[in-house]
Amino acid sequence: MAASAFAGGSAPPDRRVFLGISDAADALFDRAFGAAGNPLRQLGALGFLLFWIVIASGAYLYVFFDTSVHGAFTSVDRLTKEQWFAGGVMRSVHRYASDAFAVIVMLHLLREWVKGRYTGFRWFSWITGVPLLWLMFAAGLGGYWLVWDRLAQFTAIASAEWLDWLPLFGDALTRNFVAPEAVNDRFFSLLVFMHIGIPLFLLLFLFVHIHRISRPVTWPAKPAALGMAAVLLVLAVVQPVASQGAADLAKVPLRLALDWFYLGPLVFAYGVSAGTLWSVLFAATALLAALPWLAPRPGKNAILAPAEMDLANCNGCGRCVDDCPYAAVIMVPRHDGRSGTRQAQVLPDLCAACGICAGSCPSATPFRSEARLASGIDLPQLPVDALRRSLAAGLAAWPRPGGSGLVIFGCDQGVPASSIADADTIVLSLPCLAMLPPSFIDFALRRGAAGVVLAGCREGDCAFRFGDALVLERIAGRREPHLRRTLNRSHVATLWAGRPDFHRLTGNIEAFRASLRAIPGARVSNTMPESSSHESDP
Repeated sequence: MAASAFAGGSAPPDRRVFLGISDAADALFDRAFGAAGNPLRQLGALGFLLFWIVIASGAYLYVFFDTSVHGAFTSVDRLTKEQWFAGGVMRSVHRYASDAFAVIVMLHLLREWVKGRYTGFRWFSWITGVPLLWLMFAAGLGGYWLVWDRLAQFTAIASAEWLDWLPLFGDALTRNFVAPEAVNDRFFSLLVFMHIGIPLFLLLFLFVHIHRISRPVTWPAKPAALGMAAVLLVLAVVQPVASQGAADLAKVPLRLALDWFYLGPLVFAYGVSAGTLWSVLFAATALLAALPWLAPRPGKNAILAPAEMDLANCNGCGRCVDDCPYAAVIMVPRHDGRSGTRQAQVLPDLCAACGICAGSCPSATPFRSEARLASGIDLPQLPVDALRRSLAAGLAAWPRPGGSGLVIFGCDQGVPASSIADADTIVLSLPCLAMLPPSFIDFALRRGAAGVVLAGCREGDCAFRFGDALVLERIAGRREPHLRRTLNRSHVATLWAGRPDFHRLTGNIEAFRASLRAIPGARVSNTMPESSSHESDP
């Protein structure tokens, strides 16, 4: 079965090194936290968690904040020293959560780029994430002004000098900080309004950012959430945040403890010039926004055609709508005029060509007697009929009848499955393992296979978001279409392995063969692919 090519499926040379580092980090964190608890696979959800922590802690601080020139510093300092058990900890959590939010967002951006998840149908999520970077920076920068200590004084003046480079303001903003009497209470009221308003815009763009994906994950797994909360609390207690002395515009602060996550660009502007900083930031923003269109285009043989529906075989069940990770399938009134029923409709611009919808279609069963297997929804370049024909031909060609080998259904995003094939092992690779209708497992076993292996990519890191979870739910009978409940599950193995995990996968397959040989009456081959002897771990 030909492997599919999709945006991000095969990394170009400029990303292969980073992809190798990312795979190694995933493996390390999998061993430490388990696949389900790996925080690297939950960066987006952790970003949402940190955003809400910042909002909640900021709301508490605002209750005690005095929005006046003379009261701003005093109220925050009093909160930190006299109410350290709650206010001081809350202020520290607010600061550290803001820093962590910046780090997590940048890691999320880097990981999505490394994984190639920014081109094709994913362009919308990528492009709507770019304004989030500016809003995050603006919100964090404004927070330092409100404290009105010496660090806030530096931040305000440096920001004003940076903004003055733009021809947007009639008078120089730095004139507002030439003397202590230049800053008044109305200025702080404006700062509070901006510090509340910018996060609201940030929240709006966050929801726009996830608008075109179905069932977005906006809350991390409990271990990751509790771990993040624990780290913030420990930092808040061990290294509490404190003000750096009241601001005094008559003096220039000489020694400051900077927050490089948000204030680094201002220091860079002093090191070069405000114009250079604007040029760098504008160029970086333009590059990020253009990346989906600068990525190498798929080759002529790339399989990227969106799914197609066949009205004659669509019963309007809606399973494809429920399973699609990108909301690329919707239900509409039938086009053939039958009243009271619906049909699926594919939105080509949103389709990832993953085939998950084909795996969910009840008509995609190989036991149908039609010469050509036509399902209600399918990939035109890799239809389930071709899968059935390839499987049937492979089973019929086995040298020893009666069932002595394995059928492996692989995933194009995991270990290259073709390297595992041999005389007693049929390997069929799919764009996503969730494209496989569970009835094909039953079909293979009934036609002579001793066992069936479902070899997907790394658990919890499906290239199409939900593939691994959908496979497990279908096999367990918790999701339609499900595997026949009376089928002996000891003849079915589900293994997860990313591209660097060749030896682990082949070792697990050999262990599965051994378990099958232990079943009374089983006739299982003891051969493994020769390629396993000369493959090397990355």
